[in-house]
Formats: sequence, C-alpha cells, structure tokens
Amino acid sequence: MPHSIRPSVNASNVLSIIMGGGQGTRLFPLTKERSKPAVPLAGKYRLVDIPISNCINSGLRRIYLLTQFNSASLHRHISQSYKFDQFTGGFVEILAAEQTFTDTSWYQGTADAVRKNLIHILNNAFEYLLVLSGDQLYRMDFRDIIEKHVESDADVTVATIPVGRKECGALGIMQVDAERRITRFVEKPKEAAVLDTLHLDKALYSGLGIKSDDELFLASMGIYVFSREVLIQLLNNTYTDFGKHIIPDSIKTHKVYSYVYQGYWEDIGTIGAFFEANLDVTSDLPRFNFFDMSAPVFTRPRFLPGSKVNGAQIDHAVVSDGCIINHAKIYRSIIGIRSLVGAGSDLKRVILLGCDYYESLASIEAAARDGKPPIGIGKNTRIENAIVDKNARIGDNVVISPAGKPENVDHPLYYIRDGIVIIPKNGIIPDGTVI
Repeated sequence: MPHSIRPSVNASNVLSIIMGGGQGTRLFPLTKERSKPAVPLAGKYRLVDIPISNCINSGLRRIYLLTQFNSASLHRHISQSYKFDQFTGGFVEILAAEQTFTDTSWYQGTADAVRKNLIHILNNAFEYLLVLSGDQLYRMDFRDIIEKHVESDADVTVATIPVGRKECGALGIMQVDAERRITRFVEKPKEAAVLDTLHLDKALYSGLGIKSDDELFLASMGIYVFSREVLIQLLNNTYTDFGKHIIPDSIKTHKVYSYVYQGYWEDIGTIGAFFEANLDVTSDLPRFNFFDMSAPVFTRPRFLPGSKVNGAQIDHAVVSDGCIINHAKIYRSIIGIRSLVGAGSDLKRVILLGCDYYESLASIEAAARDGKPPIGIGKNTRIENAIVDKNARIGDNVVISPAGKPENVDHPLYYIRDGIVIIPKNGIIPDGTVI
C-alpha cells in the first residue's frame, strides 16, 4: 500500500492533472489509432499508467486526464482500470476537449487545455495543482516536490533533471540561483555560445545533492506545481503552452523555483526512445524497475492465464500474461499479452504489443479463406529490430528487418521510423513476405 501522506502535505489540498497529449506525430504509427498515453508499454501496461501510479503511490487520488486526440482506447483503459471506493473520495476522470457556447476550438497547448477546463478544475477544493505529462517513464514521489513548493513559498515549482550538453537541444533549460529560484529559461538551446552561459554552476552541486563533477544543465521535465490563485492569474491571457509561454514569462513576475530530480526519467516522445526504453526492461538491471513493489505500477486487471512455453529458447525477455510460445528463439524482446509465436521463429530485439483477444477456430478458418494468416507470429519467421502492433497477422516464413533500408519509410504493409520496422495495428504480412 502507498505510504500515508506526510504531515506537511495534505493530500486533500492537491489536485493532479495529466496531459493526454496532442497528435503524437513522432510516435506514429503507434498513435495512428490511439493517443500517446494509451500506447502499450512493457508488455502489459500503457504509458498513462506511469503518472497515475506515481500519483496513487504518493497518496494523491484526485486525478484529471485531459484528452482530445484518438482518445477512445484511452478512455476505455481508464474506465476499466481505475476505480476507487466511495469512501476515499478519489477519482481518475477524463476531461475531453469539448465545444461550448463561448469556444468551439480544440486545445491549442497544455496551458490552453487547463484554461478551458478551469470551470471543472476550480469546482474542486485544492491549494496546489500538480501538472504532469502522460508519456514519460519515471518513478517519483510527488510529495517531495510539493513539500519543496510549500517550504520555499513558491508560486510555481518546476521539476528539473540534470542532463549533459548533448541532450539540451531537445529540452527546456533553466538557470537557478543558490536558493533554487529559476532566473532564466531557454527552450531547446542548440548554439554552443548560448549553452556556455546556461550550464549549472558547480558551486551549487552539493546544495542540490548532485554528486557528479561533469558539466550539467537543468532541464525541465514538464512537471509543474502551481499554487491555486497563481494558476488563475497565469492563465488570464491567451498563452497556449506552459513550457513555451507561461513558465518563461512567469519567471519575471512570480516566484518560480526548481525541484531537482535525479532518478531515471525518459520522455517517450519518439519511436527510437519508445523502442529503447522498452528493450531496457529486459536488461539484468533495468533503469526502470517494474518489480519495485514499494511503488507498484498499476494497470487494468485482465484475469488472463499464465503464459505457456513449449520448448522455446528465451533469453533476456519479458513475457506477459496469456501467451503461447512454441519452439521459437526469443532474445532481448518484449512479448505482450495474448501473444502467439509459432515454432521455428526467431525474434531478436522485438517488441510485440500483443493481442486484444484470442482468435476462434472459425475466425482462423475464415481468415485462411481470405488468404490471411492467423493473429500472431507464424512458423519459421525471423524478425529483428521491430515493433509489432496489436492484433497483427504475420504469416509463416516471413523475414522482417530494417537492415539495408532507409531510416524512415512508409509502405502499405509496414513503416520504418528511426531505423525500426513497425507493423501497424491489425497489420497483415502474408506467408513468405520478406521486408
């Protein structure tokens, strides 16, 4: 069970908001039919389970999820996964983009999404609003950042993480003084001359608990704490985004502080990042540990049978519930729920997102009449460096590999992104196909 909330932080004073994300174009085609937070993770979870679990483990049980794009599967997952009893007063509720008499537009950014939902948000009693992203992999006790926010009497607190120079071009970089107050913010700086002025003063390292001696920069994690009245003030404009507009502007007018986090954190923003973060789960000592039961990751209970392995060779793989694996070789791979792998197949660095259902014999026979293989991976098929989305039908004697192909390809049967082959959801790869 999660620890009780600390005396200095009253859970009933905190409301959490998780951003459901925009179109997720950099995660296409995984976001072709689902929103970013609904993308499967580590065999049996979805990305949105991470921030929700962090909230629950921090004693924060009032959570809104703001959605607008391809959100049907996300809504279904939330409604089937997160049900609190009536005595806790907790909830995980969807706030979908909606047209009103005064505004017919969709969310234009993170700040605009919160602004358009203030009518619902302010109906809740809270002193502090915790704003989170729905597509990051990390484990954080949010009581720490809220405590720092209260202690420093901050108007806004931004969670930051120390990064090296090469990562700065993709992140918002902050400068802080000795009190952790943010004095400067630069979005995605790439010029060496600008970066030279942004690195963290090594004299501050010990005060921030940083033990490294490397050149470091403080990057925004896209996690914010706002005091209630300050939030209302900062949204009284037409700015659309927290990271690009609200936070940089508020530095000049409000007390904006940094909370420095030093654990594992990965922004699952691209296919490459998604692929490597999943494969890391198969390591001997993964950087994100799903086996840490002091802060478990929650998801939908499915009541599937244990997986069945019929003579397969499996090395450094995660095999989820309800799979049937025949005499195959599987190395450094994630095998998602209800996956079926045929005899003689060889999977190397493959992420199978699994299946939503088991196919009946009648369905298999009907598919065969239409020239389609059954759901799952067929016999004597070789796949490497690939993501196979849900309910895909991959036939016998198929070869799937990005070797010798461009970094990015759009093909009727598959896509390549960041040098990784992706078989789309419900994709069909006939017997004998060579990709």
